[in-house]
Amino acid sequence: MTTASAPHVDSEVGPLRTVLLHRPGTELKRLTPRNNDQLLFDSIPWVDRAQDEHDAFADVLRGRGVEVLLLAEELVAALADARAHSAAVHTAVDRRRLGNELADSLRSHLAGVDAKELADVLMGGMTFEELPAAEGASLVRKMHHPHDFVVDPLPNLLFTRDSSVWMGDRVAIASLAMPARARETALLDLIYAYHPRFRTAGRAYGAHSAPVEGGDVLLLAPGVIAIGVGERTTPAGAESLARSAFADGIAHTVLAVPIAQDRATMHLDTVCTMVDRDAVVMYPAVRDTLTAYSLRPNGNGDGVRVDGPEPFLEAAAAAMGIDRLRVIDTGLDPVTAEREQWDDGNNTLAVAPGVVVAYERNVETNSRLEDAGIEVLRIGGSELGTGRGGPRCMSCPIERDAL
Repeated sequence: MTTASAPHVDSEVGPLRTVLLHRPGTELKRLTPRNNDQLLFDSIPWVDRAQDEHDAFADVLRGRGVEVLLLAEELVAALADARAHSAAVHTAVDRRRLGNELADSLRSHLAGVDAKELADVLMGGMTFEELPAAEGASLVRKMHHPHDFVVDPLPNLLFTRDSSVWMGDRVAIASLAMPARARETALLDLIYAYHPRFRTAGRAYGAHSAPVEGGDVLLLAPGVIAIGVGERTTPAGAESLARSAFADGIAHTVLAVPIAQDRATMHLDTVCTMVDRDAVVMYPAVRDTLTAYSLRPNGNGDGVRVDGPEPFLEAAAAAMGIDRLRVIDTGLDPVTAEREQWDDGNNTLAVAPGVVVAYERNVETNSRLEDAGIEVLRIGGSELGTGRGGPRCMSCPIERDAL
């Protein structure tokens, strides 16, 4: 049996070797018009089609020699460890919301199920109707609708980029800002702590107390990290992650990039992603206004020096040691650019320098990429995109070759 190589990622475009995806499942079937807003979806996806689109996405990656790990399978493998199983049950039970009696009933039930069934509950949730009956009356149970959730589903698990991010040989477990996503990181923590493949890997950073999400973290070049600060990642979160990266020698420069605090630009990778060693695809509406604060170690141990702000493209090129970053605009005109940005035209996943996966629907952006010499591997995303995420959002690189 071939031994898996150690996780390591130090750029956005180095040849991709291993990636973590999550094939959508029961959790998407839990979405209804009554809860989809709360669970951060813009509409109700056609789940079978979303699964077909995701399977095609995974096949495109495999066709380029990428090892595809599926989160559900990795979680089941981790939960085979009794310690992980016990920890997972603890994360699923919200005693404050359920009350002591119902919480004890749920805990007892989950403690007795196997790893596969527990993983299904952790991802897909559980309703009051599905919870086995317990002795005695429960006001909590009586006052909830049978289809209300005892354990909330996690439909945004699809977007594996956000809950953890590998930087060098270390993984940062994110602190997700939105309540609907808060429990996702516990599942990633279980995988990295107890899965045989990862438990001996370098695990440097636990969940940061201040929000920071992987969709805001771009590894522009070895030693250079950009972190978007906006709706999901706070200045404190960006600084915390920067200090950790400096302390471990993973980065010499971190660029904190303010972005608008709204849904259309929830993460930095909704307006800008790397498509080659020296090129980005960028939403033209922010091209001339995007700025960056440059954070660097101050040389006194644990201190940080903050400079700026200055134009992002200039700060990035200087930190990367190149003359300039080539910019490929989203869309063809302001209206097309806005439409294709909303449809994740900027959210590309590089599988190698100059080779990216992109949604086929963003016709003008894909044409611009190809005109600039970028190979575009098109995938369908009519249903996958209902949660506002593209190929980069749906992928957590675990290993890339060095540039």
